Amino acid sequence: MASGPTTGPIFDGEALRARYLAERDKRLRRDGETQYIEASGDFADFVADPYVEPGFARSAVAEDVEVLIVGGGIGGLQTAAEFVRRGIADFRIVEQAGDFGGTWYWNRYPGVRCDIESYIYMPLLEEVGTVPAERYSTGAEIFAHCQAIGRHFGLYERTLFQTRIERMDWDAGAERWIALTDRGDRIAARFVTVSQGPLAKVKLPGIPGIRDFTGRMFHSARWDYGYTGGDQNGGLTGLADKRVGVIGTGATAVQIVPRVAEHAKELYVFQRTPSAIDIRSNRPTDADWLLSQEPGWQRRRMDNFLGIVSGKPVPEVLVDDHWGDLFLRMGELMREARAAGETPDPHEKMQQSDFEKMEAIRARVTAEITDPDLAAKLKPWYNFLCKRPLFSDEYLPTFNRPNVTLVDTDGRGIERITETGIIANGREYPLDLIILATGFDVGAPPHKVGGYKVTGRDGVTLAERWEGDLRTLHGTQLSGFPNFHIVGGTAQGTTAFNFTHTLRMQAEHAAEIIAHCRSRGIAALEPSTDAEERWHALLEAKHVDHEHFYEECTPGFLNNEGQFRDKPTFVGGTYGGGPLEYEELLARWRSKDMASDLVAPPAAAERYRATG
Repeated sequence: MASGPTTGPIFDGEALRARYLAERDKRLRRDGETQYIEASGDFADFVADPYVEPGFARSAVAEDVEVLIVGGGIGGLQTAAEFVRRGIADFRIVEQAGDFGGTWYWNRYPGVRCDIESYIYMPLLEEVGTVPAERYSTGAEIFAHCQAIGRHFGLYERTLFQTRIERMDWDAGAERWIALTDRGDRIAARFVTVSQGPLAKVKLPGIPGIRDFTGRMFHSARWDYGYTGGDQNGGLTGLADKRVGVIGTGATAVQIVPRVAEHAKELYVFQRTPSAIDIRSNRPTDADWLLSQEPGWQRRRMDNFLGIVSGKPVPEVLVDDHWGDLFLRMGELMREARAAGETPDPHEKMQQSDFEKMEAIRARVTAEITDPDLAAKLKPWYNFLCKRPLFSDEYLPTFNRPNVTLVDTDGRGIERITETGIIANGREYPLDLIILATGFDVGAPPHKVGGYKVTGRDGVTLAERWEGDLRTLHGTQLSGFPNFHIVGGTAQGTTAFNFTHTLRMQAEHAAEIIAHCRSRGIAALEPSTDAEERWHALLEAKHVDHEHFYEECTPGFLNNEGQFRDKPTFVGGTYGGGPLEYEELLARWRSKDMASDLVAPPAAAERYRATG
């Protein structure tokens, strides 16, 4: 079991905390999240689809369907699968990309791989029959599995690809959502589900001079193999005579850097903050083991993992990986304290477990980097969950290569981009290629990610609701927006390290509500404001105060670049009881309170009363 030693390393907690705060203070910026710019307008070329043939055209569609599914990523695919299971066949999927897959369609950079175990991350394995080749699947395999889901459930013929929703408006008289697309389509739908994931909206660094560079520059989510050569497995022979700069040291860069280093003449990795790199320990799948599992094995395994990383007691550890170390070790410390007759403080034991975890991660840097000065620059000084934990057995050793240079800016970041390279630490680094591994606008609301306008009844837009004193029901429905469902809702909803689990529970939730309406001949329902207020009160009652923890963290997307108090972001705005409790709560609500908490919109209610 990957729970760590029963006796951890000796450390000075006060000294570590002081070091963590000092490193945070170096990186705090007044501009916060506004240091990034959107890949739109003058920067729209950064998100053009490189995987489709130019000039695609088709005739506009005018149709009336029961359900419109916006998004063909894993959230949209799971939602569609739930509809098929319930005999709901009259639906249309609209997807901007040229195929299914969402983040796995767009992210095809060399080395791309999921660091959540494939047996719990890849949805619908039992139904589709996919046997992942490895414990941690490549992006290409996950993309292929998404395509297999599309074929298995007959979704290709129901999908409009290379099509973007521009607006959706509720027509109270027709009791339909009217969706207009950039292809001239007009789709009237009784129900709408939207599923724009957290890794969909590309984020660019607002570095001065970003448009001055005359070499090649692209975001990692739009990899240019025409320039680099090779494919997702590597073989980037086009870089043999190139000087390459990678901006970013997060989840994407950790996978890109080893592959680029194999072929680039020179590789410069520009670092503001080092990442915490834990052990991956990938291995081939034992197909006999997987195929011998009892029906329902995937859901049991998913629940087990989610229980572990939520700090819940589990009867056994099915997913024995390094995601769970921190939480399993905390449990050991709590049990040891109780056995010694103490009354342990969970926060204190969690911090002790965290200190141990990060000391082990820093020790790994010392062991794998041959140059002590370089090793010091690669050591992360913050709590484990301040930034997204990363897993790689290749990233750290890459910096021992003679053609790889770490440009550590000691928290300051890059100064500017010039016509010929990057200036950092007062020095210009001449480059032929700049790769922006700067991530995504994680936690952005669905209308912002999808780039569409949603207008509910009474002319109120989704953007207006989001910017005001937001009230939802379960983070998935809003009053004033009848028959409108968010799949992947984290604000006032939930999230999990294994995000496909979040998508599954909210896809099932939307499908159950829609099936409820269909079976009872109900044309339109939305949450009552009373239901929203009760949910808001429950959110307040279950609120977990993350503010102190994240205010002390080094800046990143999890704490709104050091301004967590201003915007709780991806973590702070979720249901405080955790994702497993949230899922159980949804199931109870559907069986007990759905009929009373969902009401007909006012115009429809008047008609229902008039017709008796």
